[in-house]
Amino acid sequence: MVSRAIDGVELDVGFARSQFPPLDNGVAFLENAGGTYVPRQVIDRVTHYMTALQVQPAWGFAASAQAARLICEGQALAAAFLNADADEVLVGPSTTVNVLVLAQAMRPLLAPGDEIVVTNQDHEANSGAWRRLAGEGVAIREWPLDPVTAELDLAVLQELVGPRTKLVVMPHCSNVVGSFNDVAGAAHIARAAGALIAVDGVAYTPHRLPDVKALGVDFYYFSLYKTFGPHVGAAYARREVAARLGPQNHFFVTEAPKTLNPGGPSHEFTAALNGIADYFMALDEHHFALPANGLRARMERLYAMFAAHEDRLGQRLLDGLKAMPGITVVGRQAMDGHRAPTVSFTVAGRDSETVAQRLWDQGIAVGCGDFYARRCVEALGLLPQGGVVRASLAHYNDESDVDRFLAALARG
Repeated sequence: MVSRAIDGVELDVGFARSQFPPLDNGVAFLENAGGTYVPRQVIDRVTHYMTALQVQPAWGFAASAQAARLICEGQALAAAFLNADADEVLVGPSTTVNVLVLAQAMRPLLAPGDEIVVTNQDHEANSGAWRRLAGEGVAIREWPLDPVTAELDLAVLQELVGPRTKLVVMPHCSNVVGSFNDVAGAAHIARAAGALIAVDGVAYTPHRLPDVKALGVDFYYFSLYKTFGPHVGAAYARREVAARLGPQNHFFVTEAPKTLNPGGPSHEFTAALNGIADYFMALDEHHFALPANGLRARMERLYAMFAAHEDRLGQRLLDGLKAMPGITVVGRQAMDGHRAPTVSFTVAGRDSETVAQRLWDQGIAVGCGDFYARRCVEALGLLPQGGVVRASLAHYNDESDVDRFLAALARG
């Protein structure tokens, strides 16, 4: 199947699916928000590194030098997702760990009575670490979601920031609500107050490419295992801000972003990030006659096709859910350009885990619960139902995945 055209070129979903070995297992995989499958190019890169190059990198012998080169290229690939300079991006164990490190690094910039604005829409990875700074005398101010729309209102943020605000923390997209938040608008408000802004892009980056320079953010982080890569996370720290942060690595490591990456990156997984670039190259060559002007340009035109396909499938999913009695969809009811195809819902009178179990029994992979966004689910009043059921799509999903899911849900 193909998606609708982008500049006359349509996403060949069948070709994309053929690059992901697990998609042959007969399961309709709709739990991509928890972690995407990886293409064979990434698998091959991990295997090659661990077979031929599992050595300490950066020595003068051949295997070590090659290992260092591949790790450097992997870090550059992570930076390309953000349109950032490679020396402003680190690859760490996970977004949770990366945020914990950044929160500790922020301590020298904070004094008792300073304020940090956090939301209750976030995954706890982008909440708990910052909230714990209250133990240092920092005041935590919560930017609450609207309990009806489930969204964040910039007007509320405007009222929260003040002369003591040092940092605004928010998600680019909630992993439960699915809406795209106005990061650029929030960054403008933060800058006007003299504050920094830190953004969780984990749920956004699989569906849209962020541009940290255009957004005007100081910190931005995402999980590469949710963008078709191995289980690592990447974090951007604006160069001028990184230079002011407290070092978190060995005392003799003085070069950012290494100062913010204790222990350094996973060698084999960082090197294997190049497999994502290999996959994008294969897709690009399959779809376009002329090569793109660099990796970021290639990613931008591929992501345009991904978005068109995902919007169409997401609308099919939303329409199917809304047609079923007793189902309530969280957040926006349409793929209107401001929503990811990450759809959370509840079924009246039924616990979400029970609903999910029935789907699992029919070969449909979904998730259920609070997805580590406990504050969000609680604010929406959904904890008593066991949280939500979540169906989340990636560009390699097709109509049959959505239709199988809807049919299985209808069967109860």
